[in-house]
Parts: sequence; structure tokens; C-alpha cells
Amino acid sequence: MEAPPDNDVLWARSLHFTHRDGSPGLCGISLGVREGEILAVGGPRGSGKTTLLHCLSGLTPVQRGEVWFNSVPVHTMGPMARERLRRDRFGWIDPVPVLVPELNVWENAALPLMLRGTSRRRAKVAALEWLERLDIGDRARSRPHELTQAERQRVCITRALAPAPSVLFADEPTAPLHRADRAHVLRTLTTAARSHGITVVLATHDPETAALADRTLPLLDGRRVKTLHLPPVDEQDSREQDGRPQEGRAQDGREQEGRGAACSLSA
Repeated sequence: MEAPPDNDVLWARSLHFTHRDGSPGLCGISLGVREGEILAVGGPRGSGKTTLLHCLSGLTPVQRGEVWFNSVPVHTMGPMARERLRRDRFGWIDPVPVLVPELNVWENAALPLMLRGTSRRRAKVAALEWLERLDIGDRARSRPHELTQAERQRVCITRALAPAPSVLFADEPTAPLHRADRAHVLRTLTTAARSHGITVVLATHDPETAALADRTLPLLDGRRVKTLHLPPVDEQDSREQDGRPQEGRAQDGREQEGRGAACSLSA
């Protein structure tokens, strides 16, 4: 078993995954992500983005292939070891915000820190700082049911950033947000990641979101492709509301590197 390069905090080789219904989820995906780098995994819905994030983070065991974090083989870990890794070193943002209803906003945001053993006082200070950065500090004592969907998602993003994870996995993190909110939250997320040296693996079907990353890895039907042409996210949303299918057109090849490569995701 060959060890990954020393400069990659997250590294995967030949990942394969098949869903229970027999459909392919991943078909030989390989990648490396450096410390502090932001990698956008782009593609239409159903292209394998979420499956890839689940395998890289240890949420889903790898069926075939290798996943390494800081030269430690994640693919050989048992369930408990993967759970500790996610708790202590990884952060996660889902497309749909889920909060603990019995806790207020700052307690929800501070929960990962307290689970790691941080004192309640220190965890509260860190949570309040991030809530202010995401313009939701005035709701610190509110309960989740008192928040809008967009506000709940900001709390979830705060919860993921507050512990300063080594790697942050973000699965369509701005999906519940309006366009103006998306831009602000993404700027906060990317600025925080760069200033704190947090590696980000970001799944998105939005070309504007992908453009903020250092590199893009376009997927289609579980395979890496060279280019991927998608309409802007607002147009995609309108198609879904009209009941029309959204489509992505691709060419086979390797991932695009550099900020300008994110333009390959645009319509």
C-alpha cells in the first residue's frame, strides 16, 4: 500500500462506490487536497458529489480504493475510529440545516467544542465570535424554531467553523440561502478557511460558488470530467420549479486547476 504525498492533508485513490440499487456512485475517483486549500466538487445533482464527501470524511465506508488523512489510512479504520476522526478533526455542513431544538443558538454552535472537552465558557466565547462574523449574533439566545431557514443554516456553518477543524466538508452549504445571503456567507466561509488554514472540500452545483475555490473537480455520473457546463444556479432552480430536468454536459479528462478553471462550470 503506497503512502500519499506528504503535502496532501487529504488524499484518495481509485474510489469506487455502488449504491444499494446497483447504480454507480463513484467510478475510480482520485484526488489530493493540500492544507488550507479549497477544493470545489462540481456537478449537477446526482453526479456523485455527496457520495464523494461521505467517503472522504469517513461517514460512508469506502467499498474499494483508499482515503488518507495526514498520512493515516481512513479506509482501514473501524466505525468508532472514523467517528472520533470526524468529531476531533473534521467539520461538516449539510444542505439542510439540522439543529438541536432544546438548545439555543449559541449552544448549538458551541456543541462540537463542548463534546471535545472544551469548557462551556470557552466554547461560548468561540461560538459567539463566529455568530457575529456570520451576522447572526443577535439571535444567540433564540431557539431553532424561532429562526428562518437561512438563519438556521448560518448557525450550522458557525457550528462547523467554531472548532477550527483540519478539514471542513461542505455539501451545498448555501442551498437554503437567497442569492445575497449566499455571497456573504461564502465570503465569510472562504475567508475564515484561508485565515485559519482550514482545508475545505465543497460540493456545489453553482458555478459562482465553485469560482471561489482554488481548484475544481467536476463530476458527472460518478466520474471525473474535464469540463462541465451548467446553467447559473438561479436558472437551475427555476427549471426544477417548472418540472424540467436539469442537465450537465461534460467531456472526459482530469480536474481543472487554478481559480480560472471554475469558469468551466459556467453555462
